[in-house]
Amino acid sequence: MKISRSLRMLFIFGLILINVGCDQVSKSVARKHIDTHESISVIGEYVILTKTENKGAFLGFLSTMESPILKSIFLIILPVAVLFFILRMIIINTDLDKYMIFGLCCIIGGGIGNLYDRILYRSVTDFMHIDLGGIFKTGIFNMADVSVMLGTGLLILSFIKRKEVSIS
Repeated sequence: MKISRSLRMLFIFGLILINVGCDQVSKSVARKHIDTHESISVIGEYVILTKTENKGAFLGFLSTMESPILKSIFLIILPVAVLFFILRMIIINTDLDKYMIFGLCCIIGGGIGNLYDRILYRSVTDFMHIDLGGIFKTGIFNMADVSVMLGTGLLILSFIKRKEVSIS
């Protein structure tokens, strides 16, 4: 079923805004109600809220980079360019499946959420930690990271579905 261009654009930007909104609301709550490095148990020792400010990228990558110019290039300018490229791809390519569209919108929304923090606060607020013992353990993350991971999972699902169709 084909939908109109206007409805498709509304859907795309709506998905992106929902992702950014969820991320920014959750970070605002964390900033107001969780002290830095405070630990709040949500589900025993398995899910913990603990706020930290990440001055780098994923898991603090590039946080110790000395050059402010290089840091700006890698943490602001390059991500903005990539996000615009992805958005342009979604808008122009009208034959993307629903998993691909959802996934790319989640990635863009998560990217914008963290970029907004980097620009406004000079760091990204992370506040969730999961530790399931030896089974699964995360670093401290935020809802933007969840959006990006969900989006990546949806992209993988889209590629798997395309392979199934091409094999059949």
